[in-house]
Amino acid sequence: MSLDLKDFLDKNVARYNRPEFIPDDPICIPHRFDRLQDIEIIGFWVAMLAWGQRKTIIRKAEDLIERMDGQPYEFILHHREEDRRRFLDFKHRTFQATDTLYFLEFLQRYYRTHDTLEDAFARHLGWDAPHTGSALLGFHELFFSLPDAPQRTRKHIATPARKSTCKRLNMFLRWMVRKDRQGVDFGCWNRIRPEQLLMPLDVHVDRIARRLGLLHRRQTDWQAVLELTENLRRFDPADPVKYDFALFGLGVIG
Repeated sequence: MSLDLKDFLDKNVARYNRPEFIPDDPICIPHRFDRLQDIEIIGFWVAMLAWGQRKTIIRKAEDLIERMDGQPYEFILHHREEDRRRFLDFKHRTFQATDTLYFLEFLQRYYRTHDTLEDAFARHLGWDAPHTGSALLGFHELFFSLPDAPQRTRKHIATPARKSTCKRLNMFLRWMVRKDRQGVDFGCWNRIRPEQLLMPLDVHVDRIARRLGLLHRRQTDWQAVLELTENLRRFDPADPVKYDFALFGLGVIG
């Protein structure tokens, strides 16, 4: 382990893992809520829309909240079929009306029988599992278990079975699971351990990780996520994904 590299990364975690960076990041959207279910619902949806410019993602999320009457959980629980018409023109890049309607259908069915989205992931994950791969696999199967699940929507919920990096799901899990005093991540789930989390690997993190010698695999895929996370565990076995702040911050802001 390079102590110089660890020191460099730790300093940049401290630099970017700060409340001042929340307003310009999509995580600002779930931070507008206090209720666990509101945080989960809008946090999950925003994370699934998180590709492209961050300002656009935030604007789309605000539009989504407005269509939910400002109360994601209450709307998901109690909305009727006709209320879904207001979402027919909601879209973000390749996320279209068909995808939106299925998200509404799944979330309503799920929350009418469950108190928290945590169970949808944690039920597939042993406490001693080395990482969250099985949770992502299980969640994907659960999410598309409804009989009318559209084939086209599957591209919006990644799975390791397709060798995807699962960047957006890993980011959402980081938001929900990580706990520290900075208060950027929520740390509101307790059945998944921070040391099981995997790095959200996007183009910015990929570029900086390769420059720093933390990632050597040629393809940016599921195996690359495992390689990068394992290398970061050398610096902090209990919280390897905190280095997402450093790598993403250096790639996008720094």
